[in-house]
Amino acid sequence: MKSRIYFIILTAFLFTACSSKSGSGYVPKPKGYNRIDIPVAQYQTLEGNYPYTFEYSKLAEIMPDKSTNAEPYWIIVNYPTLNAKIQFTYKPLNGDLKKLDAHVADAYKLASKHQVRATSQTEQIVSLPNGKKAVVMELEGEVPSHLQFYITDTTQNYLRGAMYLNKATLNDSLTPIVNYIKKDCIHILKTLNWKK
Repeated sequence: MKSRIYFIILTAFLFTACSSKSGSGYVPKPKGYNRIDIPVAQYQTLEGNYPYTFEYSKLAEIMPDKSTNAEPYWIIVNYPTLNAKIQFTYKPLNGDLKKLDAHVADAYKLASKHQVRATSQTEQIVSLPNGKKAVVMELEGEVPSHLQFYITDTTQNYLRGAMYLNKATLNDSLTPIVNYIKKDCIHILKTLNWKK
């Protein structure tokens, strides 16, 4: 009999303890992401036999582009700790304006491939301290490439860059990495110089 009374008291206690005064019931926890700490940016100068030079993050390493269609001077600025990269494709113009037109059209075509998953795309012409101008295209949404750009001297050199994330994670959780590499891309453009 005593155990039955204890059971009834315990059951009554549990029902009153679990009931909500507001009547709203269960409330799920808010969505959370892993914390990503990124150090303050420090830069180094690109070394090597390239027709261009720029400063890039000390978090990154330079790797040759080994894709099947890679050409000379195509490189990847790889961020191994951030699981991201910037792919650079270089094209010599040799004074041929038709080549320049084709490369610019190709840059827009490659950016438009991401519009299927992009929620927005903005384009701006960035004036750089060295007097050069670059076209920067930012894409928002669940896209693998959040930033693409190109810069040219219009007669001899054309360089296109595209930032890629290596993870298939939702991009909201990678916002600190995306913002860090976007700033790096702008720094690369600001410090870029042609060697010929």
